[in-house]
Amino acid sequence: QGQLVESGGGLAQAGGSLRLSCAASGRTSTTYAMGWFRQAPGKEREFVATITMDNGDTYYTDAVKGRFTISRDNAENAVYLQMNSLRPEDTAVYYCAVATHPYWYTAPRLGGSYDYWGQGTQVTVSS
Repeated sequence: QGQLVESGGGLAQAGGSLRLSCAASGRTSTTYAMGWFRQAPGKEREFVATITMDNGDTYYTDAVKGRFTISRDNAENAVYLQMNSLRPEDTAVYYCAVATHPYWYTAPRLGGSYDYWGQGTQVTVSS
């Protein structure tokens, strides 16, 4: 089944930057897309961004457009999230996710469209 290993979380000041990384290992099934979700305390998990592994199409939630950039490295089977102009409301646990079935295309922003999840990495933005 393999695993997803996330890194790069931490503490940043408002207006600062962080870069999250997620590498998938031990997986043999096709990866259609890799994405990021986040969950703040007391809130539901929400979609942040996703990218297709074939042609690099990206999707973002409106709250991060223009501030966050998702990218991928097919050779490493990895995905990255560059987070700039961070805000306190970006504070959350960020989860990497992998989609291995083509039904992902019907709902790329939905958590149920992803098949494997990382353990999460904490991002804290101070004001």
